[in-house]
Amino acid sequence: MIQQQTVLDVADNSGAKKVMCIKVLGGTRKRYATLGDVIVVAIKMAIPEGQVKKGTVAKAVVVRTTKEVRRQDGSYIKFDRNAACLSMLPMNLSERESLGLWHVSSVKRIL
Repeated sequence: MIQQQTVLDVADNSGAKKVMCIKVLGGTRKRYATLGDVIVVAIKMAIPEGQVKKGTVAKAVVVRTTKEVRRQDGSYIKFDRNAACLSMLPMNLSERESLGLWHVSSVKRIL
């Protein structure tokens, strides 16, 4: 479960290394994000020649969590670290648009 102030690894090649969740999207009372949810993040650490810089605010899709998630076949999946994949879209587009290489529906379909 990802909540505000959670630090996540970045699982794409945007140049960001670590991000911090600043908002979980999906409603005013939604506190936690799980696999496939869209969150707003601030980039905390980035490589110098990357596409994004430290301090940039972007949207991201959660792709790995340490909290286990139950699959439909009854098995559970969990990871060692929390990770997200950054969206390269402007902040004003809706989540229904394609989020970079990851699309929200395809992430939920994989898991």
